[in-house]
Amino acid sequence: MPFQRTRASLVLSDENRAHLVGLTRSREASVAEVERARIMLAYADGQTVSAIARDLGTNRPKVERCLDKALQLGPRQALRDLPRSGRPAVITPEARAWVVSVACQKPKDLGYSYELWTLQLLSQHVREHCEAAGHPSLCKAGRGAIQRLLSENELKPHRIRYYLERRDPDFETKMAQVLCVYQQVALAQTQSESTCELVAYLSYDEKPGIQAIENLAPDLLPVAGEHSCISRDHQYRRHGTLSLLAGLDLNTGIVYPLVEERHRSREFVAFLKLLDGAYPPSVTLRIILDNHSAHVSKETREYLASRPNRFEFIFTPTHGSWLNLVEALFAKMTKTFLRGIRVASKQELKDRLLQYVAEINAAPVVFHWRYGIETLTVEQGPGAN
Repeated sequence: MPFQRTRASLVLSDENRAHLVGLTRSREASVAEVERARIMLAYADGQTVSAIARDLGTNRPKVERCLDKALQLGPRQALRDLPRSGRPAVITPEARAWVVSVACQKPKDLGYSYELWTLQLLSQHVREHCEAAGHPSLCKAGRGAIQRLLSENELKPHRIRYYLERRDPDFETKMAQVLCVYQQVALAQTQSESTCELVAYLSYDEKPGIQAIENLAPDLLPVAGEHSCISRDHQYRRHGTLSLLAGLDLNTGIVYPLVEERHRSREFVAFLKLLDGAYPPSVTLRIILDNHSAHVSKETREYLASRPNRFEFIFTPTHGSWLNLVEALFAKMTKTFLRGIRVASKQELKDRLLQYVAEINAAPVVFHWRYGIETLTVEQGPGAN
């Protein structure tokens, strides 16, 4: 008596057959999909399970699982693996929460010399203390498991991200005073020339520590087709540093520079004298500056007393130097002019700094402050000391 098939026949529509045939010829489909497509095509053509397993070099249980899925869910669903429950979770939710709590502490607070966790140190701590904490499921947790757990909770305890705490209780008030000055500058630029000449608005700060560095070997210039950039020997000689004291006229974009060895009270007074000589006596010089001690020292106040009603200071809040527009000038200088600069002496550095400012003043650019001005009113006046 011939063998009778107990499993139902697989009937393929023209669309499904074409899809399966295309998979068997595909170079992009996975090996599993190609094998399952061949199994279903062979079975639909009347071959037995044993013959299919023999021809494809596989086993009967694999062929039977594929055919059962095709008969139950359809040929296309049989090409994919069904979702499975997988191995039950070994690490309990309570244990995961404990690892997170440990990662959110500093190692030094738990008796280690380290300031920050390393993955090795954290994994070792978890394995050594998990049983005492009531989480034995972590006894065999390796670095990979701890890393996955940290990633799930978006934790990176080995990294530091800096922030700036506002320690000035009058931060908002001082910021409003500075922004009012910028608003007055914007209004003055729309008024008559005679009105603009009554007050000069300046943004002032120092850029200390500009290094005078000299090459020990000459730079090798680019050569088209051979060397795309400048080649420079890594050794150099230091000649010291200089400080740039600069005031930016917010109405004209003109920069008033003073290059000195240091930036003490006497240098600041020298800069004020420079400004005093640069503007007509009838002009009030309203200056935005930070809270450096030289700006309010006895020597500075004695000079200001000798020039009454000439200067008005508007101080930025503590840690609020970003409110000072001259910082934009310094940032541009750092990224362009000072990037990779080499000089033979401090005198050459001073000359080039003054030359850079002269080039700026030849085609001055007026800086405009936009952030936060719309929240202020014109009637608010700047604070002055």
